[in-house]
Amino acid sequence: MSIEIKVPVLPESVADATVATWHVKPGDKVSRDQNLVDIETDKVVLEVVAPEDGVITEIHCPEGETVLAEQVIALVEAGAAAQSAPTAKAEEQAKSNSGESAKGESVDIKVPVLPESVADATIATWHVQPGEAVSRDQNLVDIETDKVVLEVVAPADGSLSEILHNEGDTVTAEQVIAKFAAGAGAAAPAPAAADESDSDDDVLSPSVRRLLAEKDIDPAKIKGSGKNGRITKEDVEKHLKGASAAPAPAAAASTETAPVAMADRTEKRVPMTRLRKTIANRLLEAKNSTAMLTTFNEVNMKPIMDLRKKYQEVFEKKHGIRLGFMSFYVKAVTEALKRYPEVNASIDGDDICYHNYFDVSIAVSTPRGLVTPVLKDCDQLGLAGIEKGIKSLALKGRDGKLTMDELTGGNFTITNGGVFGSLMSTPIINPPQSAILGMHKIQDRPMAVDGKVEILPMMYLALSYDHRIIDGKESVGFLVTVKEMLEDPTRLLLDV
Repeated sequence: MSIEIKVPVLPESVADATVATWHVKPGDKVSRDQNLVDIETDKVVLEVVAPEDGVITEIHCPEGETVLAEQVIALVEAGAAAQSAPTAKAEEQAKSNSGESAKGESVDIKVPVLPESVADATIATWHVQPGEAVSRDQNLVDIETDKVVLEVVAPADGSLSEILHNEGDTVTAEQVIAKFAAGAGAAAPAPAAADESDSDDDVLSPSVRRLLAEKDIDPAKIKGSGKNGRITKEDVEKHLKGASAAPAPAAAASTETAPVAMADRTEKRVPMTRLRKTIANRLLEAKNSTAMLTTFNEVNMKPIMDLRKKYQEVFEKKHGIRLGFMSFYVKAVTEALKRYPEVNASIDGDDICYHNYFDVSIAVSTPRGLVTPVLKDCDQLGLAGIEKGIKSLALKGRDGKLTMDELTGGNFTITNGGVFGSLMSTPIINPPQSAILGMHKIQDRPMAVDGKVEILPMMYLALSYDHRIIDGKESVGFLVTVKEMLEDPTRLLLDV
């Protein structure tokens, strides 16, 4: 039976998405709940998993292609066909397991060269364990600095023979953190361990791992119904329903069972990552060291939505990228910064530093926390240049490949909570900047237009600013300028 693989339903205010990474190719066997592809929007990455065990027969949309909600992007042949479809990968693995290379060369796994001004780093996550078979360029470990995550990959096919530094250890540049045995013979896994490892995190799909972590559930307590005993999302949900139903009979039990009920009240203590600690310190610094106020307004998004609908196809054909909302936001902010230089300034001691360039930070949510990469010289970029710049930064943020140069600087920040459904918020300033603009969910609301009620797609704007440098007049004027630019986007092109 052939099953269609579709783009998930996209968040509010997100018109389209991009196929970021295919983790499989036609002919590959897949297991139920295995992640097939990452679908990327302006700020979030959505995983599309296999609905059944099967074989990928067709991929309709390659990486980089723009797609819409519920668009068919691939086909999976489910059922018995999955068991009979041979793959070159399986044959290669069998050949590897035959033990053609009995001896493996020992290689040191080292911490990469760290960015400028970074003295040390922390072992964040080991993705493999000693004795586990890995392939060339497979990610072995994540090394985390204050804002950048560095991946250390396998230098060849083989296996990890020894881990010298565990997760949480502080390490320095080019320090040896593990020993690696190269060669096919070193990569051969022990067959007897296969069934025992089915409950390990390594064989769980990302969606199942995330659900287990959120609910703090030990996978060993769940009986898997998937292939080879693999745990599926349905197994976890069934376990949760059983756990929630369990307290009912316990209430009628004797008082002797009371200590057992109390034993379920457990806690989990996890140390902050370096990135999370940096974010926490910067947010606290912003609250304590600035006189922060927030002013609000709202904008009618219909003109921009109509403009995108009219020119989307020709824009994409010419520039090779979809026309999103964020490029309009950046353009409107850049024009407003030109008119209100106080918002584009920062306090340095007793001085006010006015910037004659326009570098805008774009808040991006990543698996490890919020980062604000910088899109530089926005006044010199057109809508296409802005869209390409934002996409590049978002991809690097998702993969943990942002450089220190891309994360430092910036005169003003834009954050779009609307992709998560936020209707209104008070964003926190990103020091040493003096202001931040929050965009929100686009929602149809009844509005009075020329004495009549019309249903319009409205969005709230929130400008948080440092009152030490920006007065109310400038903050309101700035926000009104952004509103006017978005409600009449032709002004962005005419510079009026």
